Formats: sequence, C-alpha cells, structure tokens
Amino acid sequence: MFSIGKIFGHDEKFYDLLEASAQQADSSVHHLIDLLAKLEKSESTSDLAAFAESRREDKRITQQLTEELSKTFITPLEREDIQALAATLYKIPKTVEKIGERLLICPEDLHGHNFRRQVELLDQAAEVVVAMVRQLRKGTDIHTAREMNARLQTIEGDADKLELELLRDLYHGDYSAQHVIFLRDLYDLLEKVIDRCRDAGNVIVQVVLKYA
Repeated sequence: MFSIGKIFGHDEKFYDLLEASAQQADSSVHHLIDLLAKLEKSESTSDLAAFAESRREDKRITQQLTEELSKTFITPLEREDIQALAATLYKIPKTVEKIGERLLICPEDLHGHNFRRQVELLDQAAEVVVAMVRQLRKGTDIHTAREMNARLQTIEGDADKLELELLRDLYHGDYSAQHVIFLRDLYDLLEKVIDRCRDAGNVIVQVVLKYA
C-alpha cells in the first residue's frame, strides 16, 4: 500500500493544494462544455472569464504549493515529484483556455461540426485525473494506480482514433483552406489536453512506484 504521507508527512496542505489543482483542471473542462453548448444553440458569447479564472486560480495554487515546499523539509527527489505533478496539472486548464479562445475566433466555422464526442472523452479523462489525485491522500496500491492510468490510456487511444477519422473527413471534404486550418487547430488542441491528462496519470503512477 502506498501513501503520499511518506512524502508529505502529516501536513494536509499538500493534499489540499494538489486536489484543488486537479479540480480546477476539471472545472475548466466543464466551462468548455458550457461554451460549446451555447455555440451549438447559436447563442452569442465572447466571455472567457470562467476559463481565465480557472487558469489563474490553478496558477495561484501552483505558486502556493511552491512556497509551501520552500518552507517544508522535503528531500529533493520528493520535491521534484510534487512539482512535476503540479506543473502537469496546471497545463490542463491552460490548454483548455486556448481551446475556448480558438472557438470564439470563428464560431461560424463550427456550423455542421459537433465536438461532443471529443469533449466527452476529455471530461472522462479529467474525472480520472481528479480521482487519481484524491487517491494519493487516501493511499493507493500500484495495482489500483495502474488500473486508473490504463483508463486514461484507453481514453487517449479512443481520442486519437477519433481525431484520425475527423482529419480524414476534413482533408477529403469540401472545405476552404481557412476552415481546414481552423478545425485542424482545434483538433490538435483537444488532443493535446487529453495528452496532458495522460501525463498527469503517468506522473502519479511513477510516484506510486517510487514510494511503494
């Protein structure tokens, strides 16, 4: 049985900060779902405040975690593990915000394109990341960590297959060059943010292996 308490001692603030960071990542995905729902209904919107707030809050959490590490006695190896996970988690809302920005550049080019399946996969990936981070507080064994990480790998594989299908349609369809560039950019960012979730899962598994 692994317990992150071996790394953090009995100080709950590190659990709190990592879980808060993971929750901001998940919240950013929900903001994306809401934005796409509005755009599908042709509701006029240019508001990215919710995305920016999640990203800024996660940055604040990451900075606070770094400050707490500087005041707490932790071995250099353990410090690297914590910072690696915090940095990876922060990249999720940061990348999701970029997706929101791109969507609002040419919302009219979304007509006839449904991103529901990609966002469903992203939502699933973010939920797994939140669950894996929460398991660190409770304590987890390598079998459980690997099972959860395998779920992330499956989601990533499904997302890759879906992107390939969408690209095939895009390159063989009757689209303008602008439309192709716009959609390709969105597909790339959606793939990247799912990869960020996978990266977080990989970091957690490495931590579990190291401190088991």
